[in-house]
Amino acid sequence: MRLKIALSKGRILDQVLPVFERAGLELAEHPDDSRKLVIPVKSSPISVVIVRATDAPTYVRLGAADLGIVGKDVLMETGGSDLYELYDTGLARCRLSLAQLSNLPATGKPVLGKIKVATKYEKISREYFASKGIQCEIIKLYGSMELAPHAGLCDRIIDLVDSGSTLKANNLIETETIAHISARLVANKVSYKLKREQLMPLIDRLKRAIV
Repeated sequence: MRLKIALSKGRILDQVLPVFERAGLELAEHPDDSRKLVIPVKSSPISVVIVRATDAPTYVRLGAADLGIVGKDVLMETGGSDLYELYDTGLARCRLSLAQLSNLPATGKPVLGKIKVATKYEKISREYFASKGIQCEIIKLYGSMELAPHAGLCDRIIDLVDSGSTLKANNLIETETIAHISARLVANKVSYKLKREQLMPLIDRLKRAIV
C-alpha cells in the first residue's frame, strides 16, 4: 500500500527535500523541474503530494495524504485538532507577529473604537485581540502586507516574520510576537491507526534525518 506525504512549495519544501535525501528518500523528479503534483519516491512505496500550504491540512485530514509537513501557523488558523501533530521538525522557523508603522503608539491596552488589522490570519487575529479585550476589524489580504498601513488600509498587520528586514525596509516595527512558528509533522488519524506498521519506520527515518 503506497503512503502519501503532503508538502507545500516554498520554504517548507526547500528545507524538507534535504531531510528526505538524508533519510534515503529520493524523489523520482525534483518538484521545481516537474509539472507533476504527485511525485513517487524512488525504490519506495511512498509518494509526495505537492499542495498549497493552506490546503495541506485538508489533504491529510480527509485521507488524501497519510502524513503532511505543515507550518504551525496554518494549523493554528485552520484548526489542527482533527489531525495528529506528531513532531516539531524545527524546520522553516519564523514568528507570527503584530507590526505597525514606527510612528504609531503601541497597542498594549484596549483602545476606543476598532483598530484595523490587515492579515491572512483571520482566526488567529480575532482570538488574539479578543484575549486583549480589543475590538478589531480584519482586512483579509494574501500578500504585500507591509504596503497596507502605508496605503491607509489598516493600523496594524499580523504576518510571518523571519529576519525582520522587510518590515524595517518599510518603516514597520514588531510590537509583539504572537507565536513561534515551525513546520510540524502531522498524520491522518485513521491512517495512523490502520497503517501504523508502515508509518512508524518512515516517521522514525524522518526524525533521525532531521536531528
